Amino acid sequence: MSRSKIIFLGVLFLLAVTYIGGCRQIGTWLSADNIPPHADALVLLMGNFTDRVMQTADLYESGIADRVIIVEESMGGYQGLIDRGVKIISHTSQAVSSLVALGVPADSIIVIPGDARSTFDEAVIVRNYLSGNREIDTIVLVSSPYHLRRASMLFEKAFRVAGLPVFTGTSGSGNYTGFNTDRWWRSKEDIQHVLTEVIKMGSFITVEGSRLKREK
Repeated sequence: MSRSKIIFLGVLFLLAVTYIGGCRQIGTWLSADNIPPHADALVLLMGNFTDRVMQTADLYESGIADRVIIVEESMGGYQGLIDRGVKIISHTSQAVSSLVALGVPADSIIVIPGDARSTFDEAVIVRNYLSGNREIDTIVLVSSPYHLRRASMLFEKAFRVAGLPVFTGTSGSGNYTGFNTDRWWRSKEDIQHVLTEVIKMGSFITVEGSRLKREK
């Protein structure tokens, strides 16, 4: 069976489960906040980084963790401009400077070199980093609310197949976004976020989970 058919069937399965279980609850299910009393590091996931940066700064200020980890984001989409001499400030650099401006000390921010294009890439890169830094065994993923469930599943699977005993907490930037977990179907943008995550969840179940095993 082709990969596209497997993904399609996985998405159909998820949609069926979503419908049977009550599709209105999926916004809450996706937004899986789980913040431990203390963590060794906050992991800021890239993407819609404005709200995520502010949430990370809030968590740092609250004392939950004294380190922030960021995986360097791919600049592939800008490579044509860079090749022609245009100076582009990466989202990673903007995130770091914004955190510093919001009160996070620069020496508390760890940028892991990489070329991350997806949450999958971030999970693999963070896993490899933590393999050599075993003192970090509790992290909190910081992301947009609708992204939390899939992100936590990816990271937990990445750690599990590598035999890393890392607790993975989550914190959504709901205070800084308009995403409505309880009434997501009333907004076009929220509907797009939910459907996109359901499709990507299908990809995780049918494709990315196996890739994590191969890349351990």
